[in-house]
Amino acid sequence: MVNYKHLHYFWVVAKEGGIARASERLHLTPQTISGQLTLLENHLGVSLFSRVGRGLELTETGRFVLSYADEIFSLGGELEELLRQLPASLPQILRVGVVDVVPKSIAHRILSPALKMTEPVRMLCRESSLDSLLAELSVHHLDLVLADRPIPSTVSTRGYSHKLGECGVSFFATKKIVKRLKGDFPQSLDGAPLLLPSSGNYLRSGIDKWLDKYRLYPRIIAEFDDSALMKVFGQEDAGIFIAPSAIEAEVESQYHSICIGRIDEVKERFYAISVERKVSHPVVAEIMEAARESLFSDK
Repeated sequence: MVNYKHLHYFWVVAKEGGIARASERLHLTPQTISGQLTLLENHLGVSLFSRVGRGLELTETGRFVLSYADEIFSLGGELEELLRQLPASLPQILRVGVVDVVPKSIAHRILSPALKMTEPVRMLCRESSLDSLLAELSVHHLDLVLADRPIPSTVSTRGYSHKLGECGVSFFATKKIVKRLKGDFPQSLDGAPLLLPSSGNYLRSGIDKWLDKYRLYPRIIAEFDDSALMKVFGQEDAGIFIAPSAIEAEVESQYHSICIGRIDEVKERFYAISVERKVSHPVVAEIMEAARESLFSDK
């Protein structure tokens, strides 16, 4: 590979018209520059200058090399100018994947501290299945995956599951639905219209077991992969719906509903999955700490 320091000395000598003037510009002795030119010519296996009297004149090959050197150092000058025009502090990039079953409100609460940091942050969010996001994490296309479970033992992806916290589950209904309920919670669920996560969902399994334990048999009106869509249907009086207790007040306000009861026997758990055992990414570390201290601290 060409030594670009040697190439630069050659370029300056050619531009200045001789070693003496180049040595003044570069603040080097003529002997040093002459020695560096010799090393460059030896490396390239060609003569770049020929002596004419006491001066130097570019050979045909030298003129050819000079044309490339002009382009190289011109681009170098453009790069320096571009860098001078950039802001003093470029934003840190946070590439995060959110597993599609994680409630959007929870994901927002976990990630929002990243945009309130002193240093600017640019956040790139993707939503997909856990398997798909773990595959991207394994090849470092993501810095973090937010999930409702740790890495399954059946998955070969190398990574570390950092528990952010857990909370119980709350049941919500509009005033219209509440007026039709009979008895107190949880008996009021018996025979009542209920919206649930899709079968096979980690949370759904816990809800089903809890209903069986207390011999409650609601009318399941609809099942959803998307928890946000479930809440919208609940807001439109389709039935009772569920959400993490950590965002109870937010759900009541946003979806014009009332919390009719909550259970702690079924837990929603949330994890930050990274490729590192000890997280070094400053933004990831910040949002993990914020989630543990505020969102789930009292849950």
